[in-house]
Amino acid sequence: MGRGKLRIYLGAAPGVGKTYAMLSEGHRRTERGADCVVGFVEHHGRPRTEVMLHGLEQVERRTLTHRGATFTEMDVDALLARRPAIALVDELAHTNVPGSRNAKRWQDVEELLRAGIDVVSTVNIQHLESLGDVVEAITGVRQRETVPDEVVRRADQVELVDMSPQALRRRMAHGNIYKPEKVDAALSNYFRPGNLTALRELALLWVADRADEYLQQYRGEHGIRSTWQARERIVVGLTGGPEGRTLIRRASRMAAKGSGSEILAVYIARSDGLTAASPKELAVQRTLVEDVGGTFHHVIGDNIPDALLAFARGVNATQIVLGSSRRRSWQYVFGPGVGASVARDSGPDLDVHIVTHEEVAKGRGLPVARSAARLGRNRIVAGWVVGTVFPVLLCLLLTHVDADLGLANDMLLFLALTVAAALLGGLWPALASAALGSLLLNYFFAPPLHRFTVSDPRNIVAITVFFGVAVSVASVVDLAARRTHQAARLRAESEILSFLAGSVLRGETTLDALLERVRETFAMESVALLERADDLEPWKPAGSVGPRPAVRPEDADVDMPIGDHMALALSGRVLPAEDRRVLGAFAAQAAVVLDRQRLVGEAEEARRQAEGNRIRTALLAAVSHDLRTPLASIKASVTSLRSDDVEWSEEDRAVLLEGIEDGADRLDHLVGNLLDMSRLQTGTVTPLIREIDLDEVVPMALGGVPEDSVLLDVPESLPMVAVDPGLLERAVANVVENAVKYSPAGTPVLVAASSLGDRVEVRVVDRGPGVPDEAKDRIFAPFQRYGDAPRGAGVGLGLAVARGFTESMRGTLAAEDTPGGGLTMVLTLRAVPRAPAPARGTVDAPHDARHHDPGHDPGDGGGDDPRATGAPGADRTGTDHPLDTGHDRDRTTRQKAGPQ
Repeated sequence: MGRGKLRIYLGAAPGVGKTYAMLSEGHRRTERGADCVVGFVEHHGRPRTEVMLHGLEQVERRTLTHRGATFTEMDVDALLARRPAIALVDELAHTNVPGSRNAKRWQDVEELLRAGIDVVSTVNIQHLESLGDVVEAITGVRQRETVPDEVVRRADQVELVDMSPQALRRRMAHGNIYKPEKVDAALSNYFRPGNLTALRELALLWVADRADEYLQQYRGEHGIRSTWQARERIVVGLTGGPEGRTLIRRASRMAAKGSGSEILAVYIARSDGLTAASPKELAVQRTLVEDVGGTFHHVIGDNIPDALLAFARGVNATQIVLGSSRRRSWQYVFGPGVGASVARDSGPDLDVHIVTHEEVAKGRGLPVARSAARLGRNRIVAGWVVGTVFPVLLCLLLTHVDADLGLANDMLLFLALTVAAALLGGLWPALASAALGSLLLNYFFAPPLHRFTVSDPRNIVAITVFFGVAVSVASVVDLAARRTHQAARLRAESEILSFLAGSVLRGETTLDALLERVRETFAMESVALLERADDLEPWKPAGSVGPRPAVRPEDADVDMPIGDHMALALSGRVLPAEDRRVLGAFAAQAAVVLDRQRLVGEAEEARRQAEGNRIRTALLAAVSHDLRTPLASIKASVTSLRSDDVEWSEEDRAVLLEGIEDGADRLDHLVGNLLDMSRLQTGTVTPLIREIDLDEVVPMALGGVPEDSVLLDVPESLPMVAVDPGLLERAVANVVENAVKYSPAGTPVLVAASSLGDRVEVRVVDRGPGVPDEAKDRIFAPFQRYGDAPRGAGVGLGLAVARGFTESMRGTLAAEDTPGGGLTMVLTLRAVPRAPAPARGTVDAPHDARHHDPGHDPGDGGGDDPRATGAPGADRTGTDHPLDTGHDRDRTTRQKAGPQ
């Protein structure tokens, strides 16, 4: 049996209506007589979704028990036994409850497809694996429930379910997605207009790329070469000249007029050595293309118009932007130019725009990258034609025209052809032209005619002089052409070397960028920088670009040694000898760049070591002063108690003992912070993460502050947090002690906790002097104390340790201003997803396992999945909606903290 077909409804955000669309498709197929069943859809009590389930056969779910709680999941075995033609399976990215047949629902779907069952499913754009970082940057919510992109890309059909942000927010406000108590939190957090607009753009672009893949595949399968203008793609032809910047900006303005337009800049280099363009100018134009959102492409081709058109049709371009020719008027005798040729051969499916610029008709200059000994095949052929065919045609013309010009004038005409042959094809076509011209003059124009003899000695001298002058002129012209090409080549080489020298001084070029420049400059397929420790060790790549780079210098087409144990290996073609000088400069620069990168790494390591030395120096200072102060107090109290000449009263003894105890506590606190800082610096802090309620930890952290100095507000209804209780207690204690230290007398510090999305925040609010914005990060540095804190107030490690412990638990600790004055420390922790409310006879879900996928869309009020949350991607181990801040405040723990 063949593989089933997969259809996916892709949503831009929760609530756009994917589940509703899936159920509607199920009804349509059922009405057409198809065997369609519901494998898994959860309506969560939404009336319109529940109505859409009526009339569809539902396969009974499988019941699972995990940690004392009961869950239901899709029964894959029952579906395989039932073998329907079509199965409706919601929430493709869902994580199954432990004990299920597969870990993920998309794996369940794969089994159904392999069994020949068609599947219709749903997924949100934020659950695609490749977009996790992008979605987190936009929404601030990390998507922990993901599905591999390849699973969605392999779908036979992907249909976008779209809705404008304004309409989605109205649907939310009307209570069609979440319960009323959760609406405000969702609208102010995940469902902000900017978030929804960005997610919508992601979905539209992903589906557009998917459609483009289908289109390219279809065109390839059917051999279609003409352009289909389904999407504007603008190809910019670059020559490496200064007009390229104007063309790129013009194409950018054209692309801005149509949404979704693409810009593809292409430079076509010849395959006969170094490129003819300035590498520096091409680098500037490449950067400009990337700045306007386009892509830069480097193509090899000897016939520029044909290569440009082939590239444009290969990418299904709709427009080509070229600059007006830089040729001078007389240069058009050699051909119509690239612009005219492209416009002539583009056909009706490609629009060609010729853009004027400041370099029009100023001349293209001499070729700066071609070998002095190679004028190109076309020029050499033209030289031989002018040197051998044209003298024959001139002879026929002069013998059939009744005009006696005289032998001297005839010789000048043949000499002109010899000079033309030298200009076009070099020395050898000119020599052939001189020899042929001498023979033709002797046979047809020097008496006796039609014989290879000369009766008049003056004519012998004339013909001999003609041949000598022709050969001399040909030699001079060829030498001048060679010198011109050599000078142009040297200019190209000097530009490259100047660019390399500048990059060395600026330190801008990375190794990969430099190797890519080598590959493009010499028109190679791949370039690798190889090195080894000694002659007996194998070669190892320090860097490479291009496909299939050489792994040994002897495997490459060109290898350039760099010292004894390093080499630059190029694959693609054999370079002429004259190109190796520039290649040597590139090789030397590659070695310098590699050394610089390693020196940067060593400098970073030295910086870390210097920072460690600074901390150790500060530690010695702390030990010499801050630790000695409580030691001195303890020593004095002990000495007094042991004194035999003083009779201490019970009250005095109690005071001295209390001083000893206070000093010991201070020492314990200081030493604890020092040890904690040492552990953080050496990376030996290993949190033991477990799930716990904040109201079990935070009160325990307040034992070191005076009674009535802290006001505690930690609701019992908060989600559990995934933390190391010991580290969290130390972090909160340090932050609270710091706040109490700076809080005015009689003004308690407020410690309040609340949930926001998949996070729980603990805010420590004081009414002290506050901290300026520029100092908010510095107060977390080790051995830093803000303002005029006395030396005996500690070593300045409390906040540094608190931040280190918090970050080790994947949380954050930041400072912000308290409205009305003061400083607020915000400690953000990961919330443990809640289990959903029991549905139809189930019991409450445990904190670490969940029955459903909260990250999928919450429905559209008309049947979309109501189980999803406003913060898609929360752990699939079970929570309520992570944006829910409408917790029950009736059970809030509100107390004045004292010693615990």
